[in-house]
Amino acid sequence: MDSEIEITAVIPVYNDRAALEGAIPVSLRHLSLISDSFELIIAEDGSSDGSAELVREFGGRDPRVRLLHSDERLGRGRALSRACMDARGSIFCYYDVDLATDPEHLSELITYIRQGYAIATGSRLLSGSLIARSGGRELASRGYNFLVRLILRSRLHDHQCGFKAFRRDLLLTLLPSVKAEHWFWDTEMLVRAQRTGWRVKEFPVRWRQGTGTTVKPADVMSMGLDILRLWWQLNVKKD
Repeated sequence: MDSEIEITAVIPVYNDRAALEGAIPVSLRHLSLISDSFELIIAEDGSSDGSAELVREFGGRDPRVRLLHSDERLGRGRALSRACMDARGSIFCYYDVDLATDPEHLSELITYIRQGYAIATGSRLLSGSLIARSGGRELASRGYNFLVRLILRSRLHDHQCGFKAFRRDLLLTLLPSVKAEHWFWDTEMLVRAQRTGWRVKEFPVRWRQGTGTTVKPADVMSMGLDILRLWWQLNVKKD
């Protein structure tokens, strides 16, 4: 049964019931056009707003929708790692619940994995990307990604776009070495994958800033420290 599932799509959520009401049917519609064999996992991370109950309602009507609930707050990175280990598809992808990246790109995202790439990732910072967000967030994003490229020697331009796909068998081999538990998970995964020699496809996307964000100033500071921590692990400790 498990081998029949090609794609596992994951939406990590924390108190996002309102956004989920639109994201689940949109996801099912787009995924149905891409593959006849998929599952949609909602990685619900200790929500208290009824998100879990909503997913159970959808799952009762469509068995392709699965709830992965956590009683405790895991953090985005740990929630994604847990979802990967629970997934049944050979292709593992995830995206944000606010559908900030145009879901029309889902077909392109999956196609790159089918073509042999280990990872495909959307980028808001490549030529051809169409984005709409505030100047402050644009500046912070460019500054952060510049530091990742400079300090961690990444060849990519946008590490934090929440629109990625992986060959799940390869991702499982990398998970034990990834230490980040929250927002830095994406960056650490991409940096370690490049050092391992995996083929990574970065492509431009249409992206719009959502009405709210759960990234706080303290998270930005923490990710700055995470860059230095990962540099130490890769170059001094040789993790």
